[in-house]
Amino acid sequence: MNVVVSIGGSVLVPEPGAGRVEAHAAVLEELVADGCRVGAVVGGGGVAREYIGAARALGANEIELDQLGIDVTRLNARLLIAALGEGTVTAPAHDYEEAGDALRAGNVCVMGGVAPAQTTDAVGAALAEYIDADLLVYATSVPGVYDADPNEDDDARKYDRLSADELVDVIAGLEMNAGSSAPVDLLAAKIIGRSGMRTIVLDGTDPERIARAVRHGDHEGTDVVPEGVNEEPTYWAQ
Repeated sequence: MNVVVSIGGSVLVPEPGAGRVEAHAAVLEELVADGCRVGAVVGGGGVAREYIGAARALGANEIELDQLGIDVTRLNARLLIAALGEGTVTAPAHDYEEAGDALRAGNVCVMGGVAPAQTTDAVGAALAEYIDADLLVYATSVPGVYDADPNEDDDARKYDRLSADELVDVIAGLEMNAGSSAPVDLLAAKIIGRSGMRTIVLDGTDPERIARAVRHGDHEGTDVVPEGVNEEPTYWAQ
């Protein structure tokens, strides 16, 4: 089973420290031991936002800010790499070809950002499409996809299941609301749709939730099931 796990920076490194990183690395290693090929993508989180805010105040332009964010995602990726064992590529992959070659060779590969104006949400979806992954998991700081920002709206409703087209519509609506946040961005949602990639969006603050989702499809997040892939996967253990 080929799986891509996209871990938000705020999930992996909510603050400087090793504990959360070690716990997520242990889960990825368990999945490899189960026979999975694992690609991981790491976001920048609060650290990236702090650096970007400071650089913006200093007059940096948007491309420079994007590049700064990419640098932070790659630093976070290096933390995860440091916690992983043998069989892990020792530096973050800078493009999909490099990552794909590593995964086909049987190694664990970790990526951060790739290019300005592209989030790590989109990187995760593009990597999953590139390697023809069986499953894409977004480990976020919220329990799934909602019709409004659950941090701002107590009445926000979580979706248990969406088609790829429905995900695009929901995310587009969220992104039009100033100050709201979505667990997956619009470009990522469109890539998921065109690739037909089965996707799970879940609360990854407890990394064991990632393991259960990949092994059994057991989670309390949101299933994104593009048209034509409605059959139950055969790779999940019962």
